[in-house]
Amino acid sequence: MVDNKFYKKAAGYWANVPATVDGVLGGYGHISDIDINASKAFLEKVFAFNNPPEAKLAIDCGAGIGRISKYLLIPQFDKVDLVEQDEKFISSAKQFIGEDNDKLGTLYQIGLQDFVFEPHKKYDVIWCQWVLGHLNDYHLIYFLRRCISALAKNGVIVIKENVTTTEEMEYDEDDSSVTRPVSRMKMIFSESNLKILHTEIQNDFPEDIYPVHSFALTPVT
Repeated sequence: MVDNKFYKKAAGYWANVPATVDGVLGGYGHISDIDINASKAFLEKVFAFNNPPEAKLAIDCGAGIGRISKYLLIPQFDKVDLVEQDEKFISSAKQFIGEDNDKLGTLYQIGLQDFVFEPHKKYDVIWCQWVLGHLNDYHLIYFLRRCISALAKNGVIVIKENVTTTEEMEYDEDDSSVTRPVSRMKMIFSESNLKILHTEIQNDFPEDIYPVHSFALTPVT
């Protein structure tokens, strides 16, 4: 188990955040529809690859209250699992998505630094959004390597994250997270034995927040 101040401070921060769309988006709940619509278009391009993933099983990593699961993944996949470390978010996700929704799969309450995929499950899409800044480089690389082993045939890892506008990493004292430059993200992907199939920059977000990049990744063969 990973146990240090970096992760404890982040857990403490999110424990005090309301279990609402506005809460999980840091007061920017009004951008949710813009975000989801762009992600839908991005996912459509993933499904249009020459060797596309199937749409059987996806997992929402750092799922919060299940915003992405409800609006993006569940409409597209037969079953969607969620990983989220905060207890109230996990409980809220069941209500937000609907406990009787037969597409709702397993909910794992654990941080990504400690999460281990079940060996019998193979995911067509592993979706990671606005969560990987809570992992240090070492744990991020090993998380991504674990993702590779959990991919189904033609499976894709999608990462949608804030990036800096400089070549420097930036640390947020409030929520104990890092924002990386694109160059460092690419270095981490390479170290994780992943290659970029497609990447895009999110449009129409407020100018006072970080740029957001999406990456579709597949293992280097």
